[in-house]
Amino acid sequence: MIQKENGEQDSTLPAAAREKIVRKVTWAGLWANLFLAGLKFTAGIMGKSQALVADAIHSLTDLTTDIAVIAGSHYWSRPPDDDHPYGHKRLETLVTVFIGVVLVAAGLGIGWKAISTLQQNHAAPPGWIAILAAFVSITCKEAIYRWTATTGKRVKSSALAANAWHHRTDALSSLPVLVAVAGAKAFPSWSFLDRLGAAVVSIFILHASIKIIWPAVSELIDAGVPTETRKKIRALALKNEDVLQVHDIRTRYISASIQVDLHIVVNGSITVREGHVIADDVRDRIIAQIPEVLDVVVHVDPPENAVSEGI
Repeated sequence: MIQKENGEQDSTLPAAAREKIVRKVTWAGLWANLFLAGLKFTAGIMGKSQALVADAIHSLTDLTTDIAVIAGSHYWSRPPDDDHPYGHKRLETLVTVFIGVVLVAAGLGIGWKAISTLQQNHAAPPGWIAILAAFVSITCKEAIYRWTATTGKRVKSSALAANAWHHRTDALSSLPVLVAVAGAKAFPSWSFLDRLGAAVVSIFILHASIKIIWPAVSELIDAGVPTETRKKIRALALKNEDVLQVHDIRTRYISASIQVDLHIVVNGSITVREGHVIADDVRDRIIAQIPEVLDVVVHVDPPENAVSEGI
């Protein structure tokens, strides 16, 4: 999807152009993550801050997911073929799940390290360089998140949207790091604040991973669209005056797109050609009014096949 001048979304963006945008944004995020990870790791070591080192590791996991998005976009944009008649878009969903799993692993590792060392004392309070690095990280990562999230929504990429949340968790996780490091610096006897900050980081990461994984898993198990969307599909099909009834509406997600399968009841005395024209009209109406719909399979039934339809 691309933005028109009036702010509306345009569904005419070609797949190749869409994936080029995805890769461009992700490459920019990758280089930013590499810079910030190095900055925070160096500042964390020099400034003796466990929380900042943990935050640097979080930034390194962003590199992993950036690479997954860039590599995956070369495959999920391929057109349908004999072995994959519905296309390769589910690969984008798998990349999204991978990003979530990486986040879970990072969150658990950082949390365990922080909790297991909570009772230990620092040899010295964190240095000012750690505070400065945390502030720089918050500013940069929030800017990258906003750009990536906006682009992911515009081109309807679940993987890019998931990666944007990965950037946002990096920005949010740096907030408690900044508070913890500054508190430990101001009050040396409160050195536990640095480890506590690292534990809070892990909670942010785990929360983000759930928000990323659950929608992707729902897609992989073929969860259908919400009830309101099914009602809209039914209403659009019934706008054709030759459609007597609509039943057995089935839907599933393929990445950000929707595949629809439905039955329509028409007059049993019409010709096959006339039934085909009606089916094409129903299909075109649904695709035109619901941009997320990728394709619609319409089954034409005679009146004796009518059933009680529930939405």
